Amino acid sequence: MQDRMQRLKDMQELDVQLNAITQERQSFAAEENQLGEELGRVQAMADALESEIEQLQGRRRELALALSQEQENVKKAEGRLPSIKTQKEYVAVLKEIDTAKKMNKDIQERMEATDGEIEALVRDRDEKATQLKPLAARVKERRSEMAADSSRLDAELAEKTSQREELLKEFPHTIRRRYQTLIDRRGGVAIVEARRGTCLGCNMQLPPQLYNSLFTLEEIQACPHCHRLLYVLAEG
Repeated sequence: MQDRMQRLKDMQELDVQLNAITQERQSFAAEENQLGEELGRVQAMADALESEIEQLQGRRRELALALSQEQENVKKAEGRLPSIKTQKEYVAVLKEIDTAKKMNKDIQERMEATDGEIEALVRDRDEKATQLKPLAARVKERRSEMAADSSRLDAELAEKTSQREELLKEFPHTIRRRYQTLIDRRGGVAIVEARRGTCLGCNMQLPPQLYNSLFTLEEIQACPHCHRLLYVLAEG
């Protein structure tokens, strides 16, 4: 019976190690998501700025084309002045020239404002690019580290899972089911020490007869309070 209890303790220790490995792998997955989100956030901001810059540059090209056309209109209208015969037509052409020049001024002001917007966006984009490059390098390095650690953990997980399966074969179905139920319901702790008449799993006092029977090693006993399986060590 003592050997069987020791094997149960060994299996619980394996379960503790397996749980720790699983949690560490989960922490890697969470960190991977966080790294991806951080990198994606900065990249999305840089992409959005680049898109805005392209839109403004397209608008500026349209304004430049409109300015060129209006300047050509002014030039053509001014070229018609010497050949005008009537005062009325002369005044009309001057008005046309004045309107075109005002249009040119308005377009130029809009181009200057667009240039200012583009310059501001380019600064923001370059700032994001400056942030993105070292961030991407750090993410790549960390992902490489986590990949190596994950490979190590996978090997440990496979090894310890195999050890656990071998241990399980040594126990009858009833004990395996009882053990697993306790693992699931008692926070991964199915077997605890009893010391000086107390269950160290729930810190409740054990019936004296039950506690004394633990030293005879005749059968596996459970705490009547938390139902964990009990073992004792030699008391000094």
